[in-house]
Amino acid sequence: MRGTVDRFEDNIAVIELDNGDYTDINLSNLPSDICVGDILEIEDNNFSINREETVQRKNNIQSLMDELFEDE
Repeated sequence: MRGTVDRFEDNIAVIELDNGDYTDINLSNLPSDICVGDILEIEDNNFSINREETVQRKNNIQSLMDELFEDE
């Protein structure tokens, strides 16, 4: 399963799962360098950051923002 870090609340990360549901995960169970927007691979309560997918998504979002706000 895959999820995206939506936000942090105290010691909890709120993760939006790829099926649209949300789940709360204690930060102590996640990689220490986790950031909002990171894509997580979730398997048997093991969590790893999919860095390639995270960079790709951030680049896509930046590209959309550039198109939206480009000078006319």
